[in-house]
Amino acid sequence: AGRLDLPPVLGSLATHVRSGIGGLEGRPLRAGDSLPVAGLRPPPAAPQTIHAPWLARSDEAMRVVLGPQDDFFTPEAVHTFLSARWTISPRSDRMAYGLSGARLAHPKGHDIVSDGVALGAIQVPGDGTPLVLMADRQPTGGYPKIANVIGVDIGRLAQLRPGDGVSFTAVSIEEAVAARRARGETTAQGVELAPLARTELSSEFLLSANLIGGVADATGS
Repeated sequence: AGRLDLPPVLGSLATHVRSGIGGLEGRPLRAGDSLPVAGLRPPPAAPQTIHAPWLARSDEAMRVVLGPQDDFFTPEAVHTFLSARWTISPRSDRMAYGLSGARLAHPKGHDIVSDGVALGAIQVPGDGTPLVLMADRQPTGGYPKIANVIGVDIGRLAQLRPGDGVSFTAVSIEEAVAARRARGETTAQGVELAPLARTELSSEFLLSANLIGGVADATGS
């Protein structure tokens, strides 16, 4: 274990690409980049892996609470949003994940009085393409929000990559709160460390297994 040996910006080692600050020259990593590391400690005698099932990538639908402006959309649009299989757009970044797929109609218009936006808010601009606001989102927005991804599912959503598929299912506020409390109880128990399964096989073991029963001469001599 250790830490990245980079100059902190505003107390953080993270990179804000849009501003060009932090991290490694304020830009995305490229092939061949090297990150300096400091404070290294010797690894444990037995390799271990972190058992954190809530971080596992899965194909389960992301849970959302509808609103606060779901009434700006037709019932058909809300149904489409919840039943469609969406694709993470290549134009996605830490500010917002674009969703490629169907277009959502909002007959009341696509402009609202700007209000605060939460992590996971799903805005729908005038072209009908949903945007899920992520960690580097703006503080306010003027597009109607059809739903909001619940807090405990944001981590799973953030691990998706451009081209990955995603779907959504609606839950109540009470269900979202219950999920948050259940997650808190799980994480309060600490992270379980499990021995890392060894996958390498020594040459001595392979030779002892007698995997080859004979050799054929391909030249025919």
